[in-house]
Amino acid sequence: MKQLLTTLELFLKSSDFDRGVRLGISIVIPFGVLYLLGYVQYAPAFAVGSFLNAPGDVPGSAKRKVNAILISIGLTMLITLIIQFSKPILPLLLVVLGLISFLVSIISVYGFRASLVSLSGLLAMVIAFAVNKETPLEIIIQVGLMGLGGLWYLLVSFVFRKLAPKKDQNQLLSDALSLVGNYLKLRAKLLTKKSTRDERFEQILNLQNQINDKHETLREIIYSERKRSGRSRYEEKQLLIFLSTVQIFELIEATRLDYKTLDKVFGEKKKYLKAAKKLNKIMGKRLILLSELLIQKDKIPNDDKLTEALSKAESSITEYINTIKLPEAREGALLLKNLYDYQEQLIQEIKAIRQAMENVKEASKLSLKRQDSSKFLTLQEYRLNVLTQNFSFKSKVFRHSLRFAIAIVFAYCIGYFFDIQNTYWILLTIVVIMRPSYGLTKDRSKDRVIGTLIGAAIAIGIVLVTQNEIIYGVLAVVSLVLAFSLLQRNYKSAAAFITISIIFVYSFINPDAFEVIQYRVIDTIIGSAIAVVANYLILPTWEADNLKDVLLKALETNKTYLLATQKFYADAQGEKLSYNVARKEAFLAIANLNAAFQRLTQDPKSKQKQFQLIYKIVTLNQTMISAVASIGNFIKNHKTTPASKEFNTLIASISKSLEASYDSIDNNNAKEKPSIEEEDHSPEKLLHKYQELSDSRDKNLQKGNTELDEATLHHLQEAFLIANHMKWLQSLSKSLYKATESYRKSLVEDSQ
Repeated sequence: MKQLLTTLELFLKSSDFDRGVRLGISIVIPFGVLYLLGYVQYAPAFAVGSFLNAPGDVPGSAKRKVNAILISIGLTMLITLIIQFSKPILPLLLVVLGLISFLVSIISVYGFRASLVSLSGLLAMVIAFAVNKETPLEIIIQVGLMGLGGLWYLLVSFVFRKLAPKKDQNQLLSDALSLVGNYLKLRAKLLTKKSTRDERFEQILNLQNQINDKHETLREIIYSERKRSGRSRYEEKQLLIFLSTVQIFELIEATRLDYKTLDKVFGEKKKYLKAAKKLNKIMGKRLILLSELLIQKDKIPNDDKLTEALSKAESSITEYINTIKLPEAREGALLLKNLYDYQEQLIQEIKAIRQAMENVKEASKLSLKRQDSSKFLTLQEYRLNVLTQNFSFKSKVFRHSLRFAIAIVFAYCIGYFFDIQNTYWILLTIVVIMRPSYGLTKDRSKDRVIGTLIGAAIAIGIVLVTQNEIIYGVLAVVSLVLAFSLLQRNYKSAAAFITISIIFVYSFINPDAFEVIQYRVIDTIIGSAIAVVANYLILPTWEADNLKDVLLKALETNKTYLLATQKFYADAQGEKLSYNVARKEAFLAIANLNAAFQRLTQDPKSKQKQFQLIYKIVTLNQTMISAVASIGNFIKNHKTTPASKEFNTLIASISKSLEASYDSIDNNNAKEKPSIEEEDHSPEKLLHKYQELSDSRDKNLQKGNTELDEATLHHLQEAFLIANHMKWLQSLSKSLYKATESYRKSLVEDSQ
């Protein structure tokens, strides 16, 4: 019960619910004012204008949000005007319907915010069919009132932003902390549960993608705010929490172990990993708790549980050494020590977040130059050539836009020739569920139908209990607020509330609520069926055919990250910024690859060409970036010795393999096959350095010198980690090349 109340409290305090309330206020107040003034007939147009322009009001910089809503207002007014004047002439209307559907849909090439502006335009196109205006004056008044409604919504949004300027930012930080906490708990399970590692891979990809999306939006907001308003105590606090969240995520990635080595070293002795596993779970729960407290503003508990769990993890290393005995225990002890060091760093970051949330003045002294922060922003291009470059059948967005236009025109023709009462409900269903990906369209279609049936059942129950129009009006507004609040969180629930809202709105027009419910359900099913079938049959886009560019980008950024780590090893201070930027780009590229693979898993089995091979390439890329991150993190947090000749030789070899993998996939850059199979003794030489240090330590032990100074321990750790990770990376890069070669051959065979 307590958890349920906490969930409800977090939802009511969330920025999603806040946006739902904004929409509710922007609709209810004009209705009330115009009713009192005796002009209630103008209220629906005003309300439609507010509703249509709400989608662009998503987290981001204030400038981009205002620009998106203003563009949305102009677009919805223009589309409504065109549709209204075209409706009397069927051939013209069908042409206009197809063109608007295509041109507005293709706007989404400019990114997520542009896709929401596109959605507003498409919704305006559909709602225009529900508006019956006879004369040009009536049409112009309708369009003008819609524009005023949009501006009114922008004003309401501006007021809400002034009242709670950091609500979106806090919500994003809270969501990011919660996701990272869940990710840490998931990674804890991988330490000891060998049988479930592959099964959890899809969960890992999903969480990584969500975390990266939150981080990208936060970068835009936080760095843009610092540029606009300078540094304030609150801004410093927000930046510290964000940077610590990013650091925690990247530390988790850096602790991706060579599980084969882990299983080999510990075998039946997995009990010595349980303390580290438990510590990960406790840290994950603490991050989730901090995410909740960031919204709730309640008192933050102390760090005693974290400190106690960390102490037990350290004790487990001592217990392992005392039980197994040196030198046999050295390899396992070093693995445990490296893991312990990462967990100690994680706790420091968690404590930094706690201090920032408690407004401890000494929590941070941050210095981030504006010109440096801009390098971490992923800027969206808005030039015309971005659009023109996508006017090709090779473009997923182009194919989707054309497919969408055909589906819309077909659906309207069905409604027109079969005299369906509310054809625009079918069109509305297609607009909100049809996506470029078949799998996502299918999932949204299923959720839409189920949500509609649930909403219809609830509406029927209410209708049977009461026929009070005041109750219907209240429920319509409340349902719309909840639907808009849940749109990004739970589409099925949102669909249910949308259905309830529409049914009660239409009950004012048609007193027979049961008839409204019946048509709503039937039209939703028809629209969903058209969307799914169109995605499957009309210019279908299967993810297996569109992986090339995403794979190339991942390989390119992995290579850049590897070389940046090499420079970082040579000059940790001078190359820090370059290393961090390369790391960020590599993580984003791998996130895009993960997202593409997830979409592949949603396609029909018959369309998942070379699934196992693609799965192998994705996992190898994932593992490589984590191994590189592990080396980089060790360099950043330890005083290291100069990079050896063997290290640089291996970097060159691994880089060569990555380049070969890139060239293998990039048919336009075919080169002579590189000789990556040549014998290379560099890994053995690196391991020899570790062996020398290990032998020296053994001699000291034989002499009775059991004390180990910190410098020697760090040198042992460095030699062990670098040697094993470089050997691991070389093996991974060669496996990756072989996989990409097989993938290339399969593509050639498919094209013949």
